Amino acid sequence: MALIAIEEHWNLPALTSAVKALPEDYGDPSVLFDEMGDNLERLHDIGDARIAAMDAQGVDLQILSLTPPGTHPLEPTRARALSERANDVAAEAVSRHPTRLRAFSTLPMADPKAAVAELERAAGLGFVGTMVYGRTGETPLDDPRYDDLFAAAAALRQPIFIHPQIPSRPTRLAAYSGFDPMTDLALATFGWGWHVEAAVAALRLIVRGTFDRHPDLQLVLGHWGELLLFWTDRVDGLSRIAGLERKVSDYIRSNFHITSSGMLNPTLLRHALDVTTPDRLLFSTDYPFQRPVREGIEQFLTAFPADDREKFTAGNACALFGISLTTK
Repeated sequence: MALIAIEEHWNLPALTSAVKALPEDYGDPSVLFDEMGDNLERLHDIGDARIAAMDAQGVDLQILSLTPPGTHPLEPTRARALSERANDVAAEAVSRHPTRLRAFSTLPMADPKAAVAELERAAGLGFVGTMVYGRTGETPLDDPRYDDLFAAAAALRQPIFIHPQIPSRPTRLAAYSGFDPMTDLALATFGWGWHVEAAVAALRLIVRGTFDRHPDLQLVLGHWGELLLFWTDRVDGLSRIAGLERKVSDYIRSNFHITSSGMLNPTLLRHALDVTTPDRLLFSTDYPFQRPVREGIEQFLTAFPADDREKFTAGNACALFGISLTTK
């Protein structure tokens, strides 16, 4: 049984340096997590050591994605240059390991026209989708200036992964501060804030009518749907108010894929199956921030209905991203 992991991170040192150099109001302090333990060493390697780690886990293929915050905090000129550089580096890694790696592109979202152009260039290089965040500066992902990007992604069959993003600094100060600095940061990121931000971005796209205009557009949410799957009874009420064609939960079932992000919890799996279908679920480990071992992965997979297990491990990813698995 093949196993594809779709949210597996890497890092471009030049991009990290550019983000760290930003003023406090524009930077992203969550890059600190990249430097914990041996994360940085693993993030910088998209070659033999990564392949060895995949072998140890039993992962046949990874889809590479740049660590947060991508190029989103950067001004347009810098964002364009570093997005192109990141994509060239990732494409080279895939070319060296064509049976083991694929990649999501990085887009210069500060320049919407350039983001469309880079999506098109990356698709031509063989990228299987793109990873974005819910906000660029103060501009939300659902802003009309990004509608051409969604049209292009739908036409090119490039799924868009909305990755969690740290809340804006005013929000962090208002809702996630008052403890020691590391607790503030943890609360604003993996403890809660990251996931609310991603869920709000996805919900805003639905409410904006994005999927009524672009019914073929496919999005991916990590961490079992970033809390959104647990709130469908309430968010469905938005459809009537916003004048949508369908219920919010219908868009989730038809335009969103949901991935595990290393949270190998059978309870979360069962709930996801209650809200959406086995055809919409994807495996991921969130490497290197989560590192489930082979035995843990194999045990978790026994919780998945046997008839649909291979969809979750590889079949759904192959169908969504146009991946054809070959022998190692």
